[in-house]
Amino acid sequence: MSLRARWILIAVLSIAALGATTVVGVVAWARFQAQQSAPSAVATSDVVPTGDRIVFRNTASGDGYGHVASVPLDDPTGARTVSDIACDRVDATTDLVSCLRIVRGIAPTYTATLYSAGGEQRSQWPLSGIPSRTRISGDGDLIATTAFVTGHSYATIGFSTETKIHTPDGDDFGNLEEWTLIVDGEESAPVDRNYWGVTFIDDDTFYATAGMTTMGKTYLVRGEISTRTLTTLADNVECPSLSPDGTRIAFKRVTAGSGPTVHWTPAIYDIASGDIAVLPEKRSIDDQVEWLDDETVLYGMPREGVAGDTDVWALAADGSTEPKVFIEHAWSPSVVHTTGAQ
Repeated sequence: MSLRARWILIAVLSIAALGATTVVGVVAWARFQAQQSAPSAVATSDVVPTGDRIVFRNTASGDGYGHVASVPLDDPTGARTVSDIACDRVDATTDLVSCLRIVRGIAPTYTATLYSAGGEQRSQWPLSGIPSRTRISGDGDLIATTAFVTGHSYATIGFSTETKIHTPDGDDFGNLEEWTLIVDGEESAPVDRNYWGVTFIDDDTFYATAGMTTMGKTYLVRGEISTRTLTTLADNVECPSLSPDGTRIAFKRVTAGSGPTVHWTPAIYDIASGDIAVLPEKRSIDDQVEWLDDETVLYGMPREGVAGDTDVWALAADGSTEPKVFIEHAWSPSVVHTTGAQ
């Protein structure tokens, strides 16, 4: 076979392969669209809860998959109201919804959007990578976001994050990596430091995670916006969540393994005493815990054997009960109290 004939054959085979890939992509997209337009696998309601409620990402197959949903706080297993807002991570207060989203396309983009409780867009800004965590302060004056700049999991070796705190109009206080870090009373600036999992105390202070990849260490830090400082308080604390009464922090703690085999267990940190109690959950939890009330915590778990589906589980904060499913086909829960922020 001549050189010219070989090149012609290669071109024909390449075109055929490209055509086959295109067909596969079109078929997969059509299947995805059909799944999305199918009736929801769970009961839904047109009545939007206006009282105490739980806001979450709906992961039930069918119409409304991936959209923000809500149920009354006193009826978490009842019919859910599904909005038109699609999110990958969500947090909510009485008046606001923070929505982190992957905008899928040939080249995906990532956004953070702030909505009113009624669904009107307030502001929007780009994220540097895959959405990870978001929290709104109690009065809605601050919104924290974390995105993976590289990697897609906190178990990924060499991951990098960007965490910022925004105002409702979209202005921010810069990447937390630009702030001053104080470790054991001394100013420190490791080149591989990352921050994630903000939980607000008030409009000037918050808790978060500081991680140093090369050292293999994570810290609970207290941040101050006015001074742009972060001070370490305890080690092996990730994704903190402040209790409604402000006395404890729920978090995930490494209890076995490292890197891609790391095992995280939910735990409670007593702020006054520094005592830590590991909770009776045998599975690895990769989530930022949410407090249902002062006695119970919530977190998301992948549904076994069902890709893309998750459930929200509940666990007593004192470790007195075994975990149980709280809301099926749900992720990223936020507990909203109309009588006061928690």
